[in-house]
Amino acid sequence: MFGMIPFDRSDNNIFDLFDNFEKQFFNNTNASLPAFRTDIRDQGDKFLLEAELPGFNKEDISLDLKEGILTIKAEHKDSQDQKNDKGEYIRRERRYGSFARTFDVSGINESGITAAYNNGILEVTLPKQAPVVPESRQIAIL
Repeated sequence: MFGMIPFDRSDNNIFDLFDNFEKQFFNNTNASLPAFRTDIRDQGDKFLLEAELPGFNKEDISLDLKEGILTIKAEHKDSQDQKNDKGEYIRRERRYGSFARTFDVSGINESGITAAYNNGILEVTLPKQAPVVPESRQIAIL
């Protein structure tokens, strides 16, 4: 149980002094972006994956399945331009966000995976594969 609790690594190592200075100086913007949160529930014959993606449109989200790995990507681009009468910028703001997470879907019936996006929550239904029962047969004795 304790292995599942996230922890922060202490950066008090003397050998990391310059790396830590650089991170603090430049605010380490890329490393501090959190991935989107997901909940996975076992519902008997299937798993239900719920991913929180508020602020994204359905068109901004993609699901890719390759070699037993499900990748959820969400990318958001926003641009707000304000120009004066001469066409010069008064204000121009751009925002870009991209998130991705991968999940191992071994033991899942890949052809039965479905997804729906409502109110900022992506719900992915992952039906379990039926257990393989070994065949039994009679062998004739000669």
